[in-house]
Amino acid sequence: MSLDPVTATLDVGSKLIDRLWPDPAQAAQAKVQLLEMAQKGELAELTARAEIVKQEAASESWLASSWRPITMLTFTALIVARWFGWAAPNLSVEEYLKLWDIVQLGLGGYVVGRSVEKVIPSIAGALKK
Repeated sequence: MSLDPVTATLDVGSKLIDRLWPDPAQAAQAKVQLLEMAQKGELAELTARAEIVKQEAASESWLASSWRPITMLTFTALIVARWFGWAAPNLSVEEYLKLWDIVQLGLGGYVVGRSVEKVIPSIAGALKK
């Protein structure tokens, strides 16, 4: 029987919490927060977003697998251009700050995503023991 992605995430998350928080009270609090995320739909939304990005990255279409990195590089180039005084005259400070927020969010997601990709196999192996 195959579990839906949210239930599977809850299951793995619960086991991971048990291993990371030896204090039963802290583990219980973390599990409650995980369940609250599931009830609010946040966990399903995060799982769906992660699946979309994973499918795009695995796509055989060059454009489908590359549009996110290209977009991030474009936003980064706009920020760097402004630092050197080469910004478009119609790019307002508010737009520049929005671009900066997007770049920070994108880089944070990339770094966290890559870290999770590297750590998950060892966690999965530890949970099977």
